[in-house]
Parts: sequence; C-alpha cells; structure tokens
Amino acid sequence: MPFLGQDWRSPGWSWIKTEDGWKRCEPWREGLEGENNRCGASHGTILNSEDEEIFNNEEHEYASKKRKKDHFRNDKSTQCFYREKWIYVHKESTRERHGYCTLGEAFNRLDFFSAVQDARRFTYVARLLQLIAKSQLTSLSGVAQKNYFNVLDKIVQKVLDDHQNPRLIKDLLQDLSSTLCILIRGVGKSVLVGNINIWVCRLETILNWQQQLQNLQMTEQVDSGLTLSDLPVHMLSNILYRLSDGWDIVTLGQVTPTLSALSEDRRLWKKLCQYHFGEKQFCRHLILSEKGHIEWKLMYFALQKHYPTKEQYGDTLHFCRHCSILFWKDSGHPCTAADPDSCFTPVSPQHFIDLFKF
Repeated sequence: MPFLGQDWRSPGWSWIKTEDGWKRCEPWREGLEGENNRCGASHGTILNSEDEEIFNNEEHEYASKKRKKDHFRNDKSTQCFYREKWIYVHKESTRERHGYCTLGEAFNRLDFFSAVQDARRFTYVARLLQLIAKSQLTSLSGVAQKNYFNVLDKIVQKVLDDHQNPRLIKDLLQDLSSTLCILIRGVGKSVLVGNINIWVCRLETILNWQQQLQNLQMTEQVDSGLTLSDLPVHMLSNILYRLSDGWDIVTLGQVTPTLSALSEDRRLWKKLCQYHFGEKQFCRHLILSEKGHIEWKLMYFALQKHYPTKEQYGDTLHFCRHCSILFWKDSGHPCTAADPDSCFTPVSPQHFIDLFKF
C-alpha cells in the first residue's frame, strides 16, 4: 500500500549530494560555524595568555554566544502545529486506538493561536498558560514547549499592541519566570527537556517581556464622542456591579472622582465577597471598623489571599462525556448522542489540566 501522508523522516528539508554522501542544506549553518570558529580562535589565543581577567570576560562572552546559537538553532527547527477545533481525549489503549492523549499533545493540536485573537477566549488561554507554568511545564514535550512559548509570544505582543489585560500577563510572566529560575538552578535534579542554554535564553526573553510591560504607557485617546464622564451615575454604578474582579473595580475608580466615590460603596464590596466566598470563610477572616461595621473591601482582599475566587470567561473549551471529545463550543463536534447538549460540560483551565492526569 503506498504511503500517501507526509513522511515524518523528511519534514520539508533540502538535501545536497556531496562526495561524502547526501547532506542536509541549512543556510544558517555556515554563519554559525564561522562564528564558532571565531570564538574558538579567540579562546585559544586567550589560553596562551596569562591575563586571568581577560580570560574570564572572553569565557562569559563565549558562553553567551553559545546560548544564543543554541536558541537560534532551536527556533529554526522544523515545527508542525495543528489547529484543530476538537480532539479525542483517550486515556487508555483500546483495540482501535493505541496510547493515550497527553497534556502536551492536546495543547499542540487545539487551536490556541486563533483563540488568542478572540477577546472572549483571551483570558481563558492566558489563565491556562499560567497554570501550566506553575506546575506542568516539565510535563510538556519539546514540541509542546516550543508551542507554549510561541503562544505566549503572541499574547505578549497583543498586549503591547492594544494595551489590554497587562496586569493578567504580568502575573503570568512572574509565575513563569519564578518557575524557570527554580528549574534552572536545580538542573540535574529536575527534568528539563532541551538544552540548558535554550532555557536560559527563554528566561532572558521573559525578563525582556516583563521590562516592556513595565514600561508600557497607556496613550490617551482623543475622542469627541461619549465618554464615561458623560454617563449618569446609576449607569456607572451598574458597570461597577458587573465587574467580578476587585482589582478591576479599584482601577476603574481611578478614572474620575465620581467613579472613585462609587468604587468605595460598601454594598458593592459586600456583593463581591458574597459572590466569591462563603459565610464560613467570612467568619474566619472578619474585619471590623472602629464603629463596628464590616470592612467588606478589606475582607475581599484578605480572603483572596487564602481562597480561590470564582473565574469568569467569555468562552471556554467544552468536554463531551458521550464522545470523550474536547472542543470549542462555537465550533462544535460530530456528536452521536441523542441529546448532545446534555453531554456537554464546560472545562475550566484547571479542569483542562486535570483531564490529562493519569
């Protein structure tokens, strides 16, 4: 039977016939070998020198060039990413299917690149990347790690371009940089897929992103149309009551004096606490003012440090219990159940990771 699919042994490379046989054509190899030879020549010269300070400086420069070269080679490697709307989640081998679906495979195959551009899914993808950075980064395969950082790069560039959700991405990069620092220091004790120089370059890239977000300046939009200041007070109050994040309320309260006064409303913070936390949690972290009133705003931020808050997303992945298929709700999937809607379950970012724990 003829092989009709793409040959996994030759993913689009160019080959040249030489006297020693066939060799793969890599346009960037000559430049890298020339750079390596120059570094080797300067290193040999230093070895004959007695100046220890010059030796240390050149060693540091050589190591830096080596890391960049490894990172460059890693980025130029052939990458094949799927952009599927749904995938089958199989957890054990059957007669029809062998193996099982891993977290890295699911992350590679599902269409997260397009999801980043969708305002409804952006927060969901960012939160998923944050959870992976905290606990599942070492479980990803090499290809999945490349895909992870490609998606992250797209997220950061989107925030730098449209100036939306910078606080969310700052938290994501902070968690990721902390994880990488721990893994790099403990190399040999922990499992890091790939060259250590590649991970050092990735950490440098993350620090560069953090600096760019730190220097991000919000440009004032000049618009002669309707603004928040033109809205009546009751409409501004309704906007604040629809926010589920306390930091968003604090940030919005800094826009105008009217919003600042509305953002200090005790009923607003009471409703927010009741939405995210239970009465037993209130009793454990009760904060009273000098007059004996409950400080709901202080209680919210105190409770947030001890308990997780409810998460809201415009759109999430869904899991079909009948077909064992993970899919974006808008795209759907070929379900064979009599009542498909009764089989669908929304998948939170944490649930997404738990699906692939065996």
